[in-house]
Amino acid sequence: MKGQDRSTESAQSPPPSEMAESLLEKLFAKSRQECPEPRKAAVQGHIPTWFQGTLLRNGPGRHAVGDTSYNHWFDGLALLHSFTIKNGEVFYRSKFLRSDTYNSNIEANRIVVSEFGTMAYPDPCKNIFAKAISYLSNIIPEFTDNCLINIMKCGEDYYATTEINFIRKIDPLTLDTLEKVDYTKYVAVNIATSHPHYDKEGNVFNVGTSIADKGKTKYIIFKIPTSQLEKDKTNSCLKRIEVVCTIPSHSRINPSYYHSFGVSENYIIFIEQPFKLDILKMATAYFRGANWGSCLGFHKDEKTWIHVVDKRTKKPVLSKFYTNALVVFHHVNAYEEDGHLIVDVIAYKDSSLYDMFYLANLKKDFDASSNFASTPICQRFVIPLQHDKNAEVGVNLVRLPLVTAKAVKEKEGVVYCIPEVLCEGIELPRINYDYNGKKYSYIYAAGVQWRPVPTEIVKFNIHTGEKLRWTEEHCWPAEPFFVPSPNATEEDEGLVLSTVVTSDPTKAPFLLMLDGKTFTEVARASVEADMHLDLHGIFIPEKVASTANT
Repeated sequence: MKGQDRSTESAQSPPPSEMAESLLEKLFAKSRQECPEPRKAAVQGHIPTWFQGTLLRNGPGRHAVGDTSYNHWFDGLALLHSFTIKNGEVFYRSKFLRSDTYNSNIEANRIVVSEFGTMAYPDPCKNIFAKAISYLSNIIPEFTDNCLINIMKCGEDYYATTEINFIRKIDPLTLDTLEKVDYTKYVAVNIATSHPHYDKEGNVFNVGTSIADKGKTKYIIFKIPTSQLEKDKTNSCLKRIEVVCTIPSHSRINPSYYHSFGVSENYIIFIEQPFKLDILKMATAYFRGANWGSCLGFHKDEKTWIHVVDKRTKKPVLSKFYTNALVVFHHVNAYEEDGHLIVDVIAYKDSSLYDMFYLANLKKDFDASSNFASTPICQRFVIPLQHDKNAEVGVNLVRLPLVTAKAVKEKEGVVYCIPEVLCEGIELPRINYDYNGKKYSYIYAAGVQWRPVPTEIVKFNIHTGEKLRWTEEHCWPAEPFFVPSPNATEEDEGLVLSTVVTSDPTKAPFLLMLDGKTFTEVARASVEADMHLDLHGIFIPEKVASTANT
Protein backbone atom coordinates (compact mmCIF):
# COMPACT_ATOMS: atom_id res chain seq x y z
CA MET A 1 0.00 0.00 0.00
CA LYS A 2 1.33 3.41 -0.92
CA GLY A 3 1.57 5.76 2.05
CA GLN A 4 2.11 9.43 2.58
CA ASP A 5 5.30 11.16 1.52
CA ARG A 6 6.22 13.68 4.21
CA SER A 7 9.37 15.83 3.99
CA THR A 8 11.46 17.52 6.64
CA GLU A 9 13.80 19.82 4.76
CA SER A 10 15.65 23.07 5.19
CA ALA A 11 15.32 24.05 1.54
CA GLN A 12 14.24 22.69 -1.79
CA SER A 13 16.23 19.94 -3.54
CA PRO A 14 18.96 21.19 -5.85
CA PRO A 15 17.56 21.91 -9.30
CA PRO A 16 18.67 19.75 -12.24
CA SER A 17 20.55 22.73 -13.63
CA GLU A 18 22.98 22.54 -10.70
CA MET A 19 24.00 19.02 -11.74
CA ALA A 20 26.33 20.54 -14.28
CA GLU A 21 29.70 19.31 -15.40
CA SER A 22 31.64 21.57 -13.03
CA LEU A 23 29.69 20.35 -10.01
CA LEU A 24 30.08 16.66 -10.80
CA GLU A 25 33.79 17.13 -11.37
CA LYS A 26 34.06 18.94 -8.06
CA LEU A 27 32.17 16.23 -6.18
CA PHE A 28 33.75 13.17 -7.78
CA ALA A 29 36.97 13.99 -9.61
CA LYS A 30 38.59 16.50 -7.27
CA SER A 31 41.41 15.12 -5.13
CA ARG A 32 41.09 16.02 -1.44
CA GLN A 33 43.59 17.12 1.18
CA GLU A 34 43.86 15.09 4.37
CA CYS A 35 43.41 16.60 7.84
CA PRO A 36 45.58 14.32 10.01
CA GLU A 37 45.31 16.29 13.26
CA PRO A 38 41.99 16.60 15.14
CA ARG A 39 40.04 19.69 14.12
CA LYS A 40 37.21 20.97 16.28
CA ALA A 41 33.86 21.27 14.54
CA ALA A 42 31.29 24.00 15.12
CA VAL A 43 28.17 22.42 16.61
CA GLN A 44 24.68 23.73 15.94
CA GLY A 45 21.81 22.22 17.92
CA HIS A 46 22.08 19.95 20.95
CA ILE A 47 23.88 16.59 20.88
CA PRO A 48 22.27 14.12 23.32
CA THR A 49 24.49 13.39 26.33
CA TRP A 50 24.33 9.64 25.66
CA PHE A 51 25.77 10.02 22.14
CA GLN A 52 29.53 9.57 22.46
CA GLY A 53 31.90 7.71 20.19
CA THR A 54 33.49 7.83 16.74
CA LEU A 55 31.89 7.63 13.32
CA LEU A 56 34.59 6.16 11.06
CA ARG A 57 34.07 6.29 7.30
CA ASN A 58 35.94 5.23 4.17
CA GLY A 59 35.88 6.23 0.52
CA PRO A 60 37.89 7.39 -2.51
CA GLY A 61 39.66 10.69 -1.84
CA ARG A 62 42.40 11.13 -4.42
CA HIS A 63 41.79 10.65 -8.14
CA ALA A 64 45.06 11.81 -9.65
CA VAL A 65 48.77 11.30 -8.96
CA GLY A 66 51.20 13.52 -10.79
CA ASP A 67 50.00 13.82 -14.38
CA THR A 68 47.99 10.58 -14.28
CA SER A 69 44.33 10.18 -13.34
CA TYR A 70 42.05 7.31 -12.48
CA ASN A 71 39.24 6.37 -14.85
CA HIS A 72 36.64 5.30 -12.28
CA TRP A 73 35.44 6.91 -9.06
CA PHE A 74 35.81 3.58 -7.22
CA ASP A 75 39.53 3.56 -8.12
CA GLY A 76 40.46 6.62 -6.06
CA LEU A 77 42.97 6.26 -3.25
CA ALA A 78 41.31 5.46 0.08
CA LEU A 79 40.78 8.39 2.42
CA LEU A 80 39.65 7.55 5.96
CA HIS A 81 37.87 10.18 8.01
CA SER A 82 36.21 10.28 11.39
CA PHE A 83 34.01 12.38 13.63
CA THR A 84 34.66 11.85 17.34
CA ILE A 85 31.83 12.99 19.61
CA LYS A 86 32.44 13.48 23.32
CA ASN A 87 30.63 15.64 25.90
CA GLY A 88 28.79 17.57 23.21
CA GLU A 89 31.96 18.42 21.26
CA VAL A 90 32.94 17.03 17.87
CA PHE A 91 36.44 16.62 16.41
CA TYR A 92 37.21 15.73 12.80
CA ARG A 93 40.26 14.20 11.19
CA SER A 94 41.10 12.47 7.90
CA LYS A 95 44.07 10.53 6.66
CA PHE A 96 44.93 8.65 3.49
CA LEU A 97 45.31 4.92 3.89
CA ARG A 98 49.05 4.34 3.56
CA SER A 99 48.63 1.18 1.53
CA ASP A 100 51.41 -0.33 -0.56
CA THR A 101 49.46 1.03 -3.53
CA TYR A 102 49.44 4.57 -2.11
CA ASN A 103 53.14 4.48 -1.26
CA SER A 104 54.13 3.13 -4.69
CA ASN A 105 52.09 5.74 -6.52
CA ILE A 106 53.34 8.64 -4.43
CA GLU A 107 56.96 7.52 -4.74
CA ALA A 108 56.64 7.29 -8.53
CA ASN A 109 54.50 10.47 -8.70
CA ARG A 110 52.11 8.70 -11.02
CA ILE A 111 49.68 5.79 -10.95
CA VAL A 112 51.71 2.58 -11.16
CA VAL A 113 49.29 0.12 -9.48
CA SER A 114 46.20 -0.99 -11.38
CA GLU A 115 42.70 -0.55 -10.00
CA PHE A 116 39.47 -2.07 -11.21
CA GLY A 117 38.72 0.66 -13.73
CA THR A 118 42.29 1.78 -14.44
CA MET A 119 45.08 -0.41 -15.80
CA ALA A 120 48.55 0.91 -14.95
CA TYR A 121 51.97 -0.09 -16.20
CA PRO A 122 54.68 0.26 -13.54
CA ASP A 123 57.61 0.57 -15.90
CA PRO A 124 56.83 2.00 -19.35
CA CYS A 125 60.37 1.20 -20.48
CA LYS A 126 60.05 -2.47 -19.64
CA ASN A 127 59.07 -4.91 -22.35
CA ILE A 128 55.29 -5.21 -22.03
CA PHE A 129 55.40 -8.82 -23.24
CA ALA A 130 57.77 -9.85 -20.46
CA LYS A 131 55.49 -8.26 -17.92
CA ALA A 132 52.42 -9.86 -19.46
CA ILE A 133 53.98 -13.31 -19.21
CA SER A 134 54.41 -12.88 -15.47
CA TYR A 135 50.72 -11.99 -15.23
CA LEU A 136 49.64 -14.93 -17.34
CA SER A 137 51.58 -17.32 -15.11
CA ASN A 138 48.78 -16.84 -12.58
CA ILE A 139 45.07 -17.16 -13.31
CA ILE A 140 44.35 -14.10 -11.20
CA PRO A 141 46.98 -11.34 -10.95
CA GLU A 142 47.77 -9.77 -7.60
CA PHE A 143 45.35 -7.00 -6.80
CA THR A 144 45.80 -3.59 -5.23
CA ASP A 145 45.54 -3.14 -1.46
CA ASN A 146 43.77 0.20 -1.86
CA CYS A 147 41.01 -0.69 0.62
CA LEU A 148 38.55 2.13 0.02
CA ILE A 149 35.05 0.76 0.59
CA ASN A 150 34.25 -0.06 4.22
CA ILE A 151 35.48 -0.68 7.76
CA MET A 152 35.29 -4.13 9.37
CA LYS A 153 35.46 -4.87 13.10
CA CYS A 154 37.16 -8.15 13.94
CA GLY A 155 37.57 -8.84 17.65
CA GLU A 156 39.20 -5.69 19.02
CA ASP A 157 40.73 -4.80 15.65
CA TYR A 158 39.51 -2.64 12.78
CA TYR A 159 40.27 -3.11 9.09
CA ALA A 160 39.79 -1.01 5.96
CA THR A 161 38.27 -3.31 3.37
CA THR A 162 37.59 -3.56 -0.33
CA GLU A 163 36.39 -6.41 -2.57
CA ILE A 164 39.54 -8.44 -3.02
CA ASN A 165 41.77 -10.60 -0.82
CA PHE A 166 43.63 -7.77 0.93
CA ILE A 167 42.48 -5.83 3.99
CA ARG A 168 44.47 -3.24 5.96
CA LYS A 169 44.44 -3.01 9.73
CA ILE A 170 44.02 0.55 10.98
CA ASP A 171 44.04 2.46 14.24
CA PRO A 172 40.45 3.76 14.57
CA LEU A 173 41.52 6.78 16.64
CA THR A 174 44.62 8.09 14.82
CA LEU A 175 43.62 6.60 11.43
CA ASP A 176 47.15 5.28 11.07
CA THR A 177 47.66 2.40 8.65
CA LEU A 178 48.95 -0.80 10.24
CA GLU A 179 49.70 -4.22 8.76
CA LYS A 180 48.53 -5.62 5.46
CA VAL A 181 46.49 -8.83 5.72
CA ASP A 182 45.95 -11.35 2.94
CA TYR A 183 42.76 -13.43 3.30
CA THR A 184 44.29 -16.19 1.14
CA LYS A 185 46.64 -17.10 3.99
CA TYR A 186 43.64 -18.04 6.12
CA VAL A 187 40.90 -19.05 3.67
CA ALA A 188 41.03 -19.81 -0.07
CA VAL A 189 39.26 -16.71 -1.42
CA ASN A 190 40.52 -14.35 -4.12
CA ILE A 191 37.58 -11.99 -3.69
CA ALA A 192 35.51 -11.13 -0.59
CA THR A 193 32.69 -8.71 0.11
CA SER A 194 33.13 -5.43 1.93
CA HIS A 195 29.83 -5.92 3.74
CA PRO A 196 30.35 -8.57 6.43
CA HIS A 197 27.69 -9.43 8.98
CA TYR A 198 28.05 -9.76 12.75
CA ASP A 199 26.12 -12.02 15.10
CA LYS A 200 25.21 -11.09 18.69
CA GLU A 201 28.55 -12.48 19.95
CA GLY A 202 30.43 -10.30 17.47
CA ASN A 203 31.54 -13.14 15.19
CA VAL A 204 32.09 -11.99 11.60
CA PHE A 205 30.46 -13.72 8.61
CA ASN A 206 31.53 -13.04 5.05
CA VAL A 207 31.39 -14.47 1.53
CA GLY A 208 34.27 -14.86 -0.90
CA THR A 209 35.02 -16.45 -4.25
CA SER A 210 37.70 -19.05 -4.88
CA ILE A 211 38.70 -18.88 -8.54
CA ALA A 212 42.09 -20.52 -8.52
CA ASP A 213 41.31 -24.04 -7.36
CA LYS A 214 41.95 -26.11 -10.50
CA GLY A 215 39.02 -24.60 -12.32
CA LYS A 216 36.55 -25.49 -9.57
CA THR A 217 35.23 -22.00 -9.02
CA LYS A 218 33.12 -21.74 -5.88
CA TYR A 219 31.72 -19.32 -3.34
CA ILE A 220 32.87 -19.74 0.23
CA ILE A 221 30.89 -18.57 3.24
CA PHE A 222 33.25 -18.17 6.18
CA LYS A 223 33.16 -17.15 9.82
CA ILE A 224 35.79 -15.22 11.78
CA PRO A 225 35.40 -15.99 15.51
CA THR A 226 35.57 -12.84 17.62
CA SER A 227 37.34 -14.26 20.67
CA GLN A 228 41.11 -13.94 20.61
CA LEU A 229 42.43 -17.04 22.30
CA GLU A 230 45.98 -16.29 21.20
CA LYS A 231 46.53 -13.07 23.11
CA ASP A 232 48.96 -10.48 21.78
CA LYS A 233 49.50 -12.34 18.52
CA THR A 234 48.91 -10.76 15.14
CA ASN A 235 45.58 -11.52 13.45
CA SER A 236 44.64 -14.20 15.98
CA CYS A 237 40.96 -13.96 15.00
CA LEU A 238 41.79 -14.48 11.34
CA LYS A 239 43.90 -17.53 12.18
CA ARG A 240 40.74 -19.23 13.42
CA ILE A 241 38.59 -18.68 10.31
CA GLU A 242 36.00 -21.42 9.79
CA VAL A 243 34.46 -22.38 6.44
CA VAL A 244 30.71 -22.52 6.96
CA CYS A 245 29.70 -23.72 3.50
CA THR A 246 30.85 -23.81 -0.12
CA ILE A 247 28.58 -23.26 -3.12
CA PRO A 248 29.77 -24.30 -6.61
CA SER A 249 29.56 -21.55 -9.20
CA HIS A 250 27.12 -22.16 -12.06
CA SER A 251 30.02 -21.32 -14.38
CA ARG A 252 33.63 -22.31 -13.77
CA ILE A 253 35.10 -19.39 -15.68
CA ASN A 254 32.38 -16.79 -15.09
CA PRO A 255 31.65 -16.41 -11.37
CA SER A 256 29.09 -13.90 -10.20
CA TYR A 257 29.99 -10.43 -9.02
CA TYR A 258 28.41 -9.50 -5.69
CA HIS A 259 28.82 -6.67 -3.20
CA SER A 260 26.91 -7.97 -0.18
CA PHE A 261 24.76 -10.84 1.11
CA GLY A 262 21.97 -11.37 3.59
CA VAL A 263 21.47 -13.16 6.90
CA SER A 264 18.46 -14.11 9.00
CA GLU A 265 18.40 -15.86 12.35
CA ASN A 266 18.96 -19.33 10.86
CA TYR A 267 19.96 -18.74 7.24
CA ILE A 268 22.55 -17.05 5.02
CA ILE A 269 21.33 -15.72 1.67
CA PHE A 270 23.71 -15.44 -1.28
CA ILE A 271 22.49 -14.11 -4.63
CA GLU A 272 24.39 -15.46 -7.63
CA GLN A 273 23.51 -12.93 -10.30
CA PRO A 274 24.26 -12.87 -14.04
CA PHE A 275 26.59 -9.89 -13.59
CA LYS A 276 29.71 -11.97 -14.07
CA LEU A 277 33.47 -11.82 -14.08
CA ASP A 278 35.21 -13.37 -17.08
CA ILE A 279 38.29 -15.05 -15.60
CA LEU A 280 39.99 -15.55 -18.97
CA LYS A 281 39.58 -11.87 -19.84
CA MET A 282 40.94 -10.91 -16.45
CA ALA A 283 43.98 -13.14 -16.87
CA THR A 284 44.83 -11.39 -20.15
CA ALA A 285 43.69 -7.85 -19.26
CA TYR A 286 47.18 -6.48 -18.71
CA PHE A 287 48.41 -7.93 -21.99
CA ARG A 288 45.43 -6.49 -23.85
CA GLY A 289 45.69 -3.06 -22.21
CA ALA A 290 42.19 -3.43 -20.76
CA ASN A 291 41.07 -2.67 -17.21
CA TRP A 292 39.60 -5.32 -14.94
CA GLY A 293 36.22 -3.60 -14.96
CA SER A 294 35.89 -4.45 -18.65
CA CYS A 295 36.00 -8.12 -17.63
CA LEU A 296 32.59 -7.79 -15.99
CA GLY A 297 29.52 -8.45 -18.11
CA PHE A 298 25.76 -8.57 -17.54
CA HIS A 299 23.94 -11.53 -19.12
CA LYS A 300 20.34 -10.39 -19.34
CA ASP A 301 18.94 -13.72 -20.51
CA GLU A 302 20.34 -15.78 -17.63
CA LYS A 303 18.76 -16.61 -14.28
CA THR A 304 19.57 -15.09 -10.90
CA TRP A 305 19.99 -17.87 -8.33
CA ILE A 306 19.08 -17.29 -4.70
CA HIS A 307 21.14 -19.65 -2.54
CA VAL A 308 19.90 -20.28 0.99
CA VAL A 309 22.31 -21.86 3.48
CA ASP A 310 21.13 -23.27 6.81
CA LYS A 311 23.47 -22.05 9.55
CA ARG A 312 22.62 -25.06 11.71
CA THR A 313 23.42 -27.78 9.18
CA LYS A 314 25.99 -25.65 7.26
CA LYS A 315 24.42 -26.87 4.03
CA PRO A 316 22.31 -25.24 1.30
CA VAL A 317 18.61 -26.03 1.47
CA LEU A 318 17.61 -28.64 -1.11
CA SER A 319 15.16 -26.56 -3.14
CA LYS A 320 16.56 -24.28 -5.83
CA PHE A 321 15.21 -20.72 -5.98
CA TYR A 322 15.71 -18.33 -8.87
CA THR A 323 14.40 -15.11 -10.37
CA ASN A 324 14.90 -13.09 -13.54
CA ALA A 325 18.20 -11.41 -14.38
CA LEU A 326 18.98 -8.51 -12.07
CA VAL A 327 21.87 -6.83 -10.29
CA VAL A 328 22.01 -6.38 -6.52
CA PHE A 329 24.68 -4.33 -4.80
CA HIS A 330 23.09 -3.97 -1.37
CA HIS A 331 20.98 -6.30 0.74
CA VAL A 332 18.69 -4.50 3.17
CA ASN A 333 17.61 -7.21 5.63
CA ALA A 334 16.20 -10.73 5.85
CA TYR A 335 14.04 -12.52 8.40
CA GLU A 336 11.92 -15.63 8.88
CA GLU A 337 8.15 -15.74 9.27
CA ASP A 338 5.80 -18.75 9.36
CA GLY A 339 8.03 -21.04 7.32
CA HIS A 340 9.02 -18.30 4.85
CA LEU A 341 12.26 -16.37 4.40
CA ILE A 342 11.76 -12.69 3.56
CA VAL A 343 14.69 -11.13 1.67
CA ASP A 344 14.76 -7.38 0.98
CA VAL A 345 17.30 -6.00 -1.51
CA ILE A 346 18.00 -2.97 -3.69
CA ALA A 347 17.93 -4.29 -7.26
CA TYR A 348 18.59 -2.98 -10.76
CA LYS A 349 17.47 -4.32 -14.10
CA ASP A 350 21.06 -4.22 -15.41
CA SER A 351 24.64 -3.29 -14.48
CA SER A 352 24.62 0.28 -15.79
CA LEU A 353 25.18 1.75 -12.30
CA TYR A 354 28.80 0.56 -12.32
CA ASP A 355 29.40 2.16 -15.72
CA MET A 356 27.87 5.44 -14.57
CA PHE A 357 30.72 5.99 -12.11
CA TYR A 358 33.42 6.18 -14.76
CA LEU A 359 34.67 9.74 -14.30
CA ALA A 360 34.17 10.48 -17.99
CA ASN A 361 30.48 9.70 -17.57
CA LEU A 362 30.18 11.69 -14.36
CA LYS A 363 31.34 14.78 -16.22
CA LYS A 364 28.22 14.60 -18.36
CA ASP A 365 25.14 16.68 -17.63
CA PHE A 366 22.48 14.71 -15.72
CA ASP A 367 18.86 15.69 -15.29
CA ALA A 368 15.56 14.00 -14.53
CA SER A 369 15.22 12.83 -18.15
CA SER A 370 18.63 11.15 -18.18
CA ASN A 371 18.39 7.45 -18.88
CA PHE A 372 22.01 6.53 -18.31
CA ALA A 373 21.47 4.15 -15.37
CA SER A 374 18.48 2.08 -14.34
CA THR A 375 16.49 3.06 -11.26
CA PRO A 376 17.26 1.29 -7.97
CA ILE A 377 14.20 -0.63 -6.76
CA CYS A 378 13.71 -1.92 -3.23
CA GLN A 379 12.34 -5.42 -3.81
CA ARG A 380 11.09 -8.11 -1.45
CA PHE A 381 11.54 -11.79 -2.22
CA VAL A 382 9.61 -14.36 -0.20
CA ILE A 383 11.22 -17.81 -0.11
CA PRO A 384 8.87 -20.66 0.95
CA LEU A 385 11.23 -22.77 3.06
CA GLN A 386 8.47 -25.01 4.37
CA HIS A 387 6.07 -25.67 1.53
CA ASP A 388 3.87 -28.51 0.35
CA LYS A 389 6.12 -30.87 -1.59
CA ASN A 390 3.04 -32.27 -3.32
CA ALA A 391 1.91 -28.90 -4.66
CA GLU A 392 1.13 -28.84 -8.36
CA VAL A 393 3.39 -27.17 -10.89
CA GLY A 394 2.43 -23.52 -11.37
CA VAL A 395 1.11 -23.04 -7.83
CA ASN A 396 2.20 -20.02 -5.79
CA LEU A 397 3.85 -21.46 -2.67
CA VAL A 398 3.77 -18.21 -0.67
CA ARG A 399 1.16 -18.39 2.10
CA LEU A 400 1.80 -15.15 3.96
CA PRO A 401 -1.06 -12.61 4.09
CA LEU A 402 -0.72 -9.08 2.67
CA VAL A 403 2.20 -10.12 0.48
CA THR A 404 2.24 -9.77 -3.31
CA ALA A 405 5.59 -11.51 -3.84
CA LYS A 406 5.20 -14.95 -5.38
CA ALA A 407 7.18 -18.19 -5.42
CA VAL A 408 5.87 -20.43 -8.20
CA LYS A 409 6.69 -24.13 -8.31
CA GLU A 410 8.30 -24.71 -11.70
CA LYS A 411 9.12 -28.36 -11.20
CA GLU A 412 10.13 -30.60 -8.35
CA GLY A 413 12.78 -28.81 -6.28
CA VAL A 414 12.84 -25.65 -8.45
CA VAL A 415 10.94 -22.48 -7.52
CA TYR A 416 10.61 -19.28 -9.57
CA CYS A 417 10.47 -16.18 -7.38
CA ILE A 418 8.66 -12.97 -8.35
CA PRO A 419 9.44 -10.03 -6.06
CA GLU A 420 7.18 -7.39 -4.57
CA VAL A 421 8.22 -3.77 -5.15
CA LEU A 422 8.45 -1.87 -1.86
CA CYS A 423 9.65 1.46 -3.27
CA GLU A 424 11.95 3.04 -5.86
CA GLY A 425 14.79 5.52 -5.89
CA ILE A 426 16.69 4.64 -2.72
CA GLU A 427 20.20 3.22 -2.29
CA LEU A 428 22.86 2.70 0.38
CA PRO A 429 20.26 1.19 2.75
CA ARG A 430 20.89 0.86 6.48
CA ILE A 431 18.71 -0.37 9.33
CA ASN A 432 18.86 -0.45 13.10
CA TYR A 433 21.39 -3.32 13.20
CA ASP A 434 19.82 -4.64 16.40
CA TYR A 435 17.06 -5.79 14.03
CA ASN A 436 19.39 -7.43 11.53
CA GLY A 437 18.01 -10.85 10.67
CA LYS A 438 14.73 -10.01 12.42
CA LYS A 439 11.34 -8.63 11.43
CA TYR A 440 11.73 -4.87 11.08
CA SER A 441 9.90 -1.74 9.94
CA TYR A 442 12.32 0.98 8.83
CA ILE A 443 14.94 1.49 6.14
CA TYR A 444 17.26 4.50 6.28
CA ALA A 445 18.71 5.21 2.85
CA ALA A 446 20.01 7.79 0.41
CA GLY A 447 17.50 9.16 -2.08
CA VAL A 448 18.98 9.01 -5.55
CA GLN A 449 16.22 8.78 -8.17
CA TRP A 450 17.94 9.68 -11.48
CA ARG A 451 20.97 11.38 -9.91
CA PRO A 452 24.49 9.92 -9.75
CA VAL A 453 24.86 11.24 -6.20
CA PRO A 454 22.34 11.33 -3.32
CA THR A 455 20.52 14.60 -2.70
CA GLU A 456 18.45 13.48 0.29
CA ILE A 457 18.22 11.03 3.15
CA VAL A 458 15.08 8.95 3.45
CA LYS A 459 13.36 7.04 6.25
CA PHE A 460 11.06 4.47 4.66
CA ASN A 461 8.35 2.58 6.55
CA ILE A 462 8.07 -0.77 4.75
CA HIS A 463 4.61 -1.44 6.22
CA THR A 464 2.86 1.85 5.44
CA GLY A 465 4.96 3.12 2.54
CA GLU A 466 5.47 6.45 4.30
CA LYS A 467 8.69 8.33 3.57
CA LEU A 468 10.29 11.02 5.69
CA ARG A 469 13.00 13.03 3.96
CA TRP A 470 15.84 15.36 4.81
CA THR A 471 17.28 17.53 2.07
CA GLU A 472 19.04 20.88 1.86
CA GLU A 473 20.11 23.02 -1.05
CA HIS A 474 23.67 22.48 -2.30
CA CYS A 475 24.11 19.54 0.13
CA TRP A 476 25.07 16.01 -0.85
CA PRO A 477 24.60 13.47 1.96
CA ALA A 478 26.34 10.10 2.23
CA GLU A 479 24.95 6.76 3.34
CA PRO A 480 22.98 7.20 6.58
CA PHE A 481 24.01 5.29 9.70
CA PHE A 482 21.61 4.48 12.55
CA VAL A 483 22.81 4.54 16.17
CA PRO A 484 20.20 3.29 18.67
CA SER A 485 19.61 5.12 21.94
CA PRO A 486 20.66 3.32 25.13
CA ASN A 487 17.82 1.14 26.46
CA ALA A 488 15.72 1.90 23.37
CA THR A 489 12.32 0.21 23.35
CA GLU A 490 11.36 1.10 19.77
CA GLU A 491 13.15 0.32 16.53
CA ASP A 492 13.51 3.93 15.39
CA GLU A 493 14.61 5.31 18.74
CA GLY A 494 18.07 6.76 18.12
CA LEU A 495 20.08 9.02 15.83
CA VAL A 496 20.62 8.88 12.08
CA LEU A 497 24.06 10.14 11.01
CA SER A 498 25.30 11.23 7.61
CA THR A 499 28.42 13.01 6.43
CA VAL A 500 27.41 15.85 4.12
CA VAL A 501 29.57 17.62 1.54
CA THR A 502 28.46 20.93 0.04
CA SER A 503 28.78 22.60 -3.34
CA ASP A 504 28.31 26.06 -1.84
CA PRO A 505 31.80 27.52 -1.20
CA THR A 506 30.41 29.57 1.70
CA LYS A 507 29.06 26.51 3.53
CA ALA A 508 31.36 24.05 5.31
CA PRO A 509 30.77 20.29 5.13
CA PHE A 510 29.23 18.75 8.22
CA LEU A 511 28.13 15.71 10.17
CA LEU A 512 24.33 15.64 10.24
CA MET A 513 22.40 14.15 13.18
CA LEU A 514 18.68 13.42 12.74
CA ASP A 515 16.13 12.08 15.19
CA GLY A 516 15.48 8.50 14.08
CA LYS A 517 11.77 8.74 14.87
CA THR A 518 10.73 12.20 13.65
CA PHE A 519 13.57 12.72 11.14
CA THR A 520 14.00 16.27 12.35
CA GLU A 521 17.50 17.71 12.68
CA VAL A 522 18.98 17.31 16.16
CA ALA A 523 22.39 18.83 15.49
CA ARG A 524 25.11 19.32 12.92
CA ALA A 525 28.86 19.63 13.32
CA SER A 526 30.44 21.77 10.59
CA VAL A 527 34.16 21.56 9.97
CA GLU A 528 36.51 23.63 7.83
CA ALA A 529 38.11 20.72 6.01
CA ASP A 530 38.37 19.30 2.51
CA MET A 531 35.81 16.55 3.10
CA HIS A 532 35.10 13.91 0.44
CA LEU A 533 32.12 11.81 -0.60
CA ASP A 534 32.50 8.56 1.30
CA LEU A 535 31.01 5.10 0.83
CA HIS A 536 30.56 3.06 4.01
CA GLY A 537 31.70 2.96 7.61
CA ILE A 538 31.11 2.02 11.22
CA PHE A 539 30.25 3.68 14.53
CA ILE A 540 32.49 2.91 17.50
CA PRO A 541 30.89 3.65 20.90
CA GLU A 542 33.01 5.65 23.34
CA LYS A 543 33.74 2.74 25.67
CA VAL A 544 35.23 0.84 22.71
CA ALA A 545 36.87 3.78 20.94
CA SER A 546 38.72 4.80 24.11
CA THR A 547 40.41 1.40 24.48
CA ALA A 548 40.93 0.23 20.89
CA ASN A 549 44.54 -0.37 19.90
CA THR A 550 45.97 1.03 23.14
